[in-house]
Amino acid sequence: MHEAMLYERLDNQRVHCYLCSHHCRISEGKSGVCLVRMNRGGTLYTLVYGQSISQQIDPIEKKPLFHFHPGTSSFSVATVGCNFRCRFCQNWHISQTLRDGGPLMGEPLSPKEMVAQARRAGCPSISYTYTEPTIFFEYAYDSARLAHEAGIKNVFVTNGYMTAQALETIKPYLDAANVDLKGFSESFYRHNAGARLAPVLDSLRLMKKLGIWVEVTTLLVPGLNDSDAEISEAASFVAKELGVDTPWHLSRFYPAYKLTDVAPTPVETLRRARRIGQEAGLHYVYEGNVPGSPGEHTHCPQCGQTLIARHGYSILKYNITQGKCFKCGAEIAGVGL
Repeated sequence: MHEAMLYERLDNQRVHCYLCSHHCRISEGKSGVCLVRMNRGGTLYTLVYGQSISQQIDPIEKKPLFHFHPGTSSFSVATVGCNFRCRFCQNWHISQTLRDGGPLMGEPLSPKEMVAQARRAGCPSISYTYTEPTIFFEYAYDSARLAHEAGIKNVFVTNGYMTAQALETIKPYLDAANVDLKGFSESFYRHNAGARLAPVLDSLRLMKKLGIWVEVTTLLVPGLNDSDAEISEAASFVAKELGVDTPWHLSRFYPAYKLTDVAPTPVETLRRARRIGQEAGLHYVYEGNVPGSPGEHTHCPQCGQTLIARHGYSILKYNITQGKCFKCGAEIAGVGL
């Protein structure tokens, strides 16, 4: 039990949570959409503070972040819960466990111990990931602040549904984010995630304005969000609103959770989507979940030279010198290149 941030008290012991764009108004004894923030006696509490459901050391490329300190490891942490209800969730066993009637699970891991473990492991960053970091905001915030003091970077892997207040609060300590742009229609978000598209776009714009390094991921689900028209709209948004140097990861869907009857995304769909992204002017468009694909590599947008060759999460070749192409000297977008 830890009092929540970013809420206000209303009449009749109700509270208004403005951590995420659901803007839950919660009666006494009830929880918000995320199921991990509860109103008790007119005070909003987070139920997952310091309760890690998963912690491990990952390549930063797994987040995926390809232009943020490539080749390094990131100490990765999550709690149970999510403010989305994605039918295709790859981590449903921890993100949706409460919604599916499971218990509130987790092992104690204080922010101080989290940072200490990251330092002992030699990780230059901590990633708040696997579920949705917004719903364990207080835990992530306190950990990120301590990490910042220790010289460790902080990363959100997020659905982007936080409010502007939440982003502005965490901004001094948040260095990078990979944001899931799950589709590019309100109907897709409503029917497949229980959310709306517009707040995600607002968060992306604000992250860029605040100077947070942003990379975008879109999981292409056959028949749901993989039409040329929808991919083109998403590519246009990323290019025009976030900038042509924003990396866009197009990820292959595999059957999971409530979409086990949908086949994996054809590799040709990823290739087609990547071409659409490049035609929109994007310099760095990647194919994900297809180890060995040439679409995993980073190329110089000026001369076309392969700068980072990858296989899955492993770097095979690295040809960037002080942030520049080794061949033509062009600046390559990113942090810690």
